[in-house]
Amino acid sequence: MPSENSIKVMPKAVVCEESNLRGDITFSAGCVVHPSATVFAEAGPIIIGENCILEEYTTIAHRLQAGARWDANNILSIGTHNVFEVGCTVEATRIGDKNVFESKCYVGPGVTVPSGCVIGAGIRMHTAQLLPEKTIVYGQQALQREAIEKQGSQTLQIDFLRKVLPNYHHLRKPNHDPKKPRSVV
Repeated sequence: MPSENSIKVMPKAVVCEESNLRGDITFSAGCVVHPSATVFAEAGPIIIGENCILEEYTTIAHRLQAGARWDANNILSIGTHNVFEVGCTVEATRIGDKNVFESKCYVGPGVTVPSGCVIGAGIRMHTAQLLPEKTIVYGQQALQREAIEKQGSQTLQIDFLRKVLPNYHHLRKPNHDPKKPRSVV
């Protein structure tokens, strides 16, 4: 892992100072990161797509496998409009768009979550697998079925959190704007 943290916060992202962030992490525009959320990039950079919500006590980890080293090309890409609910732990290989990781679920390394999936509350996914698109994982045996409807939009929740969180928490200032030209070194 690089010796310094490289936290990039795009404009319109709301990232609370009280969150625990380690490694090379990029928060795209519209992301909301609650206090006590943890994101750490041990194996390589993490790029979190637009309009994702990381609630309290969420952990997103890009862990090193035994004998491996940090690699800048080993990127954990998280798509847009994902919701990580209270207390979930996600170490997935790849995450698509519009997924919901419900409270206290665990998604282990080697699991690929495409788009439109719901991982139910308390579900434990330890074995490596590629979920089909629009899969709902539910119940004590982690049963799977296809979603009948598309996931709803989280726009109202994101707008509410953007207004409320700054009133009660210190925020990290946006420090990266892809539209501004940077000097070439």
